[in-house]
Amino acid sequence: MRYEPDHKQQTRQKVLKAAARAIRVEGPHQVAVAKVMARAGLTVGGFYAHFKSKDELIAAAIDEMFVEARSRALLEISDRPAAEALGAYFDFYLSPVHRDARATGCPMPSLAADLPRLTEKARERFAAGVAGLRGSIADQLERLGHDDAEVEASSVIAELVGAVSLARAEPDPVASDAILANSKASLKRRLNLESRP
Repeated sequence: MRYEPDHKQQTRQKVLKAAARAIRVEGPHQVAVAKVMARAGLTVGGFYAHFKSKDELIAAAIDEMFVEARSRALLEISDRPAAEALGAYFDFYLSPVHRDARATGCPMPSLAADLPRLTEKARERFAAGVAGLRGSIADQLERLGHDDAEVEASSVIAELVGAVSLARAEPDPVASDAILANSKASLKRRLNLESRP
């Protein structure tokens, strides 16, 4: 049987998407190669044509998770004034819909607690993903005239990730929603987004 020239890359991409979803839902230590391959519609035998080990799969899936998260962020910030872009991103990120989207949401709240126990390569991929998001937020903050945009962006990320993590852990839906709403209002107030056009 003849395959298209990009068949191997498309197959690898299917596996990465299935692994990214499994990592978010189950955590990286619970991910089973056989289940990931089955979710991708493939047999376990084909795994080693794409990855040397489960650890390599986890590291590559972390990259995929950040690519997906960055694509979602770009939907909110592209072609908008900086204040509007950041406001829209905060509205999305700190929403009940995003909080409840464990299988497809941002990888940072899903992975932060597990990272110290993962391989150095996985931690490097995570750090690179965080740096990319921090750069995107810092760019918007610079456009708004913030002097220390990188430092401010790091603080913003910490609050975003912390709020979603705490909101996911809170069993009372009203209290969980309040964590998100309060954090969103606080960020917008702190960054002076409410008074900007």
